[in-house]
Amino acid sequence: MAETTYLELDPTDVEQNKVMAILAYILFFVPLLAAKESKFAMYHANQGFILFLAALCVNVVGTVIPFIGWLLLIPVGNLAVLVLAILGIMHAAGGKPAPLPLIGKFNLIKFK
Repeated sequence: MAETTYLELDPTDVEQNKVMAILAYILFFVPLLAAKESKFAMYHANQGFILFLAALCVNVVGTVIPFIGWLLLIPVGNLAVLVLAILGIMHAAGGKPAPLPLIGKFNLIKFK
């Protein structure tokens, strides 16, 4: 299966900012503050921010819809978010700017 990458990255940038890219999936704002100049870290911060918004939507919608949301949407949605976060962390640790499935095509954070 071929992976699509959208960035041309400097290998030194990737090596120096892997930790920031990994942190982007846990706390997306950390790379925004600490690694603004890194295209690699900012790419993963964007992916982490989109994942955060997806988790927020899943939980808000699941809370508003009685019973089905509480018993089905929230657990399944949060499991999907967890799987996407793990996939993103694996991509960041591997030095790949690969988009997350379903939500990775969106670009909300502008980077150079």
